[in-house]
Amino acid sequence: MCAEHAAGVRWTSIVGARPQFVKLAPVCRAIEAHNRQLGSLPIEHSIIHTGQHYDRELAELFFSQMDIPEPRYNLAVGSGTHGTQIARMLERIEPILATERPDWIIIYGDTNSTLAGALLAARLKLPVAHVEAGCRSGDTEPEEQNRIVSDHLSRLLLAPSERAVENLKKEGLGRENDPHARRVAMVGDVMYDALLQNRRLAEQCAGPMLERFNLTSKQYYLLTIHRAENTDEVAQFRRILDAASGLDLPVLFPAHPRTQQMVAALRASLNGNIRTVAPLGYLEMLAAEMHACKILTDSGGVQKDAFYLEVPCVTLRDKTEWPETVAVGANRIGSSTVESIRAAVAASHSQHWLTSTPYGDGTAAAKIVSELLVSARN
Repeated sequence: MCAEHAAGVRWTSIVGARPQFVKLAPVCRAIEAHNRQLGSLPIEHSIIHTGQHYDRELAELFFSQMDIPEPRYNLAVGSGTHGTQIARMLERIEPILATERPDWIIIYGDTNSTLAGALLAARLKLPVAHVEAGCRSGDTEPEEQNRIVSDHLSRLLLAPSERAVENLKKEGLGRENDPHARRVAMVGDVMYDALLQNRRLAEQCAGPMLERFNLTSKQYYLLTIHRAENTDEVAQFRRILDAASGLDLPVLFPAHPRTQQMVAALRASLNGNIRTVAPLGYLEMLAAEMHACKILTDSGGVQKDAFYLEVPCVTLRDKTEWPETVAVGANRIGSSTVESIRAAVAASHSQHWLTSTPYGDGTAAAKIVSELLVSARN
C-alpha cells in the first residue's frame, strides 16, 4: 500500500454502457457495506461515466433505479466509429487518471469503455481489475477483442465462472510463472447479485408494464437486438425480424430510436406481431424478462438474466461467451437464419436448470471488494 494512502484507498470505476451500470451497482453497495464496518480501511470510490451509451435520459434512469452514486466525471463521448469513440475516451480519461492515480482502476465487461480503461491503466502503470474476466465466445467480434486485450492488461482478473478461470489459465494468465504477476480469482457473476437485489422491485413493475403494452404473463416473447453483427447488416436484421414475426405469440421488442427506424423501414415485410417500444429501464426490463414465455436475444447479460429467472432463451448469434447456459439446456443457439431461429424457439428447453450454479451464489460484489483489498498495490 502506498504510504500517501495509508489512511484509506482510492478506487475508480470506468463505465459507459447499460450492462456496466448493472454490474457497477452491486459493487457500489458492497463498498458502502464495507465502509460501514467499524475499523475497516476506508474506500473512496469514484465513477467515470464515459457516455458510450449516449441516451442520457435512460442512463440517468438506470443510475436512479439502481441507486448508483452520481459519477464524478461524465465524459459524454457519444456515438461514432470504434476508432473515434475510443480516441475520445482515451483523450478524456487520461488526464483524470494521470492526476488522481487511484490505487485500483476497475473495468467491467467487454465494451469500448472497458478497453479504454485497460489501455490507459497500462500506459500510466496503474493497476487495473477486470470484472467479468475470462469470458470467451471464440469469435473475432469487437467485444471478444475487448475482452482479450483487457484481460491481458489487467493485474487482477475477477472471473464469473470456473470456465472463465480455465480460459485465462489457457492464455497463461495468473499461472505461477506469469511474468506479470497477474492474479485470477473466481468471484461469480455480479449481475446475479444485481438481479437478486432488485427482483422484488422489478416484480412490482410487472403489472403496469404488462398493462402498458397490452400483454399477458407468459403469453409473449421478448426480443432484444443490439450487437453490430445483427444491426449493421440489413439482411441479417431482416432475417431476425422475419423469424420473430412468424412466431405464434406477440413479440415485445424494446429498441433504440435508430433500431426503431430500421424496423419501420422494413415494416412492409412484417405482420404486426412485433411490438417495438422504447428502451426499458432496468426494473422494467427485468419484469419483461420474468413474464416472457421465451427470450430471443444477442445480449450476454440478457442470456444470463433468462438463466437466473428460469426463462428459456434463444441466442441470436452463432456463439456465446456464456456457454454454461447452453450446456445446461437453458439457452439454445439460434444462429442467423430464419429457419434456425424458429427451430431454436420451437425446441424444448431443460427445466429447473438452477440446480446448476456455474456463476456463484449472488455474493460476487463482496468477494470483489475483498479481492481488491487483498491485492492492494505494492
